[in-house]
Amino acid sequence: MDVLSLIPQFGNLLWTIVAFVIALSAIVAVHEYGHYIVGRWSGIHADVFSIGFGPVLWSRFDKRGTKWQIALLPFGGYVKFKGDSNAASGKDEEAMDEIAEQSPEELRSTMHGAPLWARAATVAAGPAFNFAMSIIVFGMIFWSQGVSREPLTVGELQPLPGTVQGLQVGDEIVAIAGITTPDFDEESNWSEFTGSLPVEPVLDYTVIRDGETLDVEAPWLFPPLIRQVAPRSAAMDIQLEQGDVITAVNGQPIFAFDQLKEFVESSDGRVLLLNVWRDGADLEFALAPRRTDEPQSEGGFVTHWRIGIVGGMMLEPATQPAGIWDSLTGGVRQTIRIIDGSLSGMWHMITGAISTCNISGPIGIAETSGAMASQGAQNFIFFIAVLSTAVGLLNLFPIPALDGGHLVFYAYEAVAGKPPSDRALRILMTVGITLILSLMLFSVTNDLFC
Repeated sequence: MDVLSLIPQFGNLLWTIVAFVIALSAIVAVHEYGHYIVGRWSGIHADVFSIGFGPVLWSRFDKRGTKWQIALLPFGGYVKFKGDSNAASGKDEEAMDEIAEQSPEELRSTMHGAPLWARAATVAAGPAFNFAMSIIVFGMIFWSQGVSREPLTVGELQPLPGTVQGLQVGDEIVAIAGITTPDFDEESNWSEFTGSLPVEPVLDYTVIRDGETLDVEAPWLFPPLIRQVAPRSAAMDIQLEQGDVITAVNGQPIFAFDQLKEFVESSDGRVLLLNVWRDGADLEFALAPRRTDEPQSEGGFVTHWRIGIVGGMMLEPATQPAGIWDSLTGGVRQTIRIIDGSLSGMWHMITGAISTCNISGPIGIAETSGAMASQGAQNFIFFIAVLSTAVGLLNLFPIPALDGGHLVFYAYEAVAGKPPSDRALRILMTVGITLILSLMLFSVTNDLFC
């Protein structure tokens, strides 16, 4: 065996692990900090704040007596509040005697001795901070990207092979093929506009350049240009890259992304031969499209054949600064879309409408982390925000051992006037842990065999 040939694979694996650890640690830190800070505000003392499990690599005590630590196994974390133990929960007589000896002030600073509202707020804060993180990150991305200038203005032109390019940076495109360009914020009008354009390799663009109206020739607006490669996709497997232009499929030249889409959707999974232009070089690839369950804007899922690439325009629109409020509301809408899509996907998997292979486990998440990190910092940060939303939503499920399960216990206590019995708690926690471990095993099986 050539040991040197393993170096690139080892490098990719190391990159994937590092990206996964960074993503998971950031999300866990935010989640646990939510528990910690709201607990502190509610008068509950935290003994330990840990990122990771196992042997402690680094630790320090703050002025409040909380031990902050980083542990060896970076696959989670926890906050240990005062009184947070099986013994303090009433499962050890010696510990119960110790609790009985505590003063009212000391008891109030423990998790089990705090008022119901304080315990519920502390538990709910973890998922809430995950959602807040997603909203802020999405909002910052929207703010940094800005909003497209009106009318459509050329900010940057993408290199394309063998095409006439009469556009220049700064051109304001007022019409294409004689059809007036609509505003970007009118999605329905924009879709109608692009659908009405003649599908030809070269179109006439009416632009305003330096105050003068000109007609120039330029390529079709949506060429078969790869803007993004989806993680764990057929395109990723054969190492197609952002910026590649697909010039032919099965020997037939194409110039529009929709032409590529037609080949893929009609392939029925058969192997496609792709001619690809990359930085002036002509390359050839072969790949088989895969069945993909895609969420629809009106709800539900539709199964299509896909190779895992995202297209776009042959130009980058010029932008102008976005307002803080618009950016944050955009972050809220994006977070809600992820939650809605996740819940819809779970329901459709339960009913058998889509494949359970859509559930990814730690291996799949790690691969996706590495793939998104390799496509740039913004894509990686965006993925972290998506994953943060998913973690927040998962923790709200009413499963014992998760935050949602604890909130159900607190709801029962609020109605019944007393917490569930120790025996009921033990049984429910065992069931919850069994469900979680079963789901983890199922997701890992999906990662390996789907």
